[in-house]
Amino acid sequence: MATTTTDVKLLGTRSSLFVNRVQIALNIKSVKYEFLKENLRSKSELLLESNPANKKIPVLIHGDKPICESLIIVRYIDEVWSSGPSILPSDPYDRAIARFWAAYIDDKWFPLLKEIWKVQGEEAKAAATEQVVAGLVMLEEAFVRCSKGKAFFGGDSIGYLDIAFGSFLGWLMIPKYLGTASLLEIKTPRLMEWAERFCSDGAVKNVFLEPEKLIETITEARANAPTSN
Repeated sequence: MATTTTDVKLLGTRSSLFVNRVQIALNIKSVKYEFLKENLRSKSELLLESNPANKKIPVLIHGDKPICESLIIVRYIDEVWSSGPSILPSDPYDRAIARFWAAYIDDKWFPLLKEIWKVQGEEAKAAATEQVVAGLVMLEEAFVRCSKGKAFFGGDSIGYLDIAFGSFLGWLMIPKYLGTASLLEIKTPRLMEWAERFCSDGAVKNVFLEPEKLIETITEARANAPTSN
């Protein structure tokens, strides 16, 4: 499907890992789009009108039609621009498994990660980190099964589950952030290798913010509720 830049607009901020998911999907499909930066302290009328249910980013506007929530948007992109590389697996079972683990990441693992930002004291932080690492170990096991010996969760190229989990790497790969990069390397070496491949892919490498700006965002996030999904 041919599009012009004005056909597709993305409302968001570059520091949002959920917005990053949409950026990566659009890049995989080689879709040109206009990025409309949102000020989440003073949300635009376009955002409020486009997502009246929860008033959050990201929002993809295709033509005049808004689509909300990151993974729903990724699925929409895969279906609409079907001539590009597939994002969701073609096999129904593989597709169901990818959706299952993506839901686990958002509903179970990400809340554990957020808990690290909130807890006070070294003992509480260590306990929260242990739970996050346990989740990473499960995700490494899922990677082994889903990748079937290939480079990505999606096989030879980045797919749905790669995007769902990979969007966190801009945060996880910051050494200053709880030494998480070393945790990936020590506890989940296959995920670490996958993470390096993912971050160096052409669809990904210019999406994430610089570490210093992400650290500022993490610090601010400790005192604020999530602003995207």
